Amino acid sequence: MRAFPVGLALPYLLLSDLVVVIHFAFVIFVVAGGLLLWLRWWLAFLHLPAIVWGALVEFTRWICPLTYLEDALRERAGLAAYRGDFVTHYLMPILYPAHLSAHIQLALGSLVIVINVVIYAALLSHWRKIRRGSTGTR
Repeated sequence: MRAFPVGLALPYLLLSDLVVVIHFAFVIFVVAGGLLLWLRWWLAFLHLPAIVWGALVEFTRWICPLTYLEDALRERAGLAAYRGDFVTHYLMPILYPAHLSAHIQLALGSLVIVINVVIYAALLSHWRKIRRGSTGTR
């Protein structure tokens, strides 16, 4: 791996940090994005596939392609390992805990499903009440 002069490495470093932020936002969307459906129901078309992907990654122990992109960009910036910047220090341990095991990944995948089943059940109940109220049937 060849280190670039600081000026040439900076764009890759910034892009890698941006990918980490996007990755983190995606994880939040997978876990709690169902709450956004209270505001925009059509987000279910984005959220349901995200749940499936997130659970599959956890259940199968796949590595998300964003991880490969983050690593490739860091390497292009001349970094062999993550350093102590804000993004790396605060977000990376959340995305990649040090002691992540198969059992923890199964639990996380199950938690994603349970949280979202509860959110979607509450939404469906709410929408049914609204629909009954608008049609006059009770």
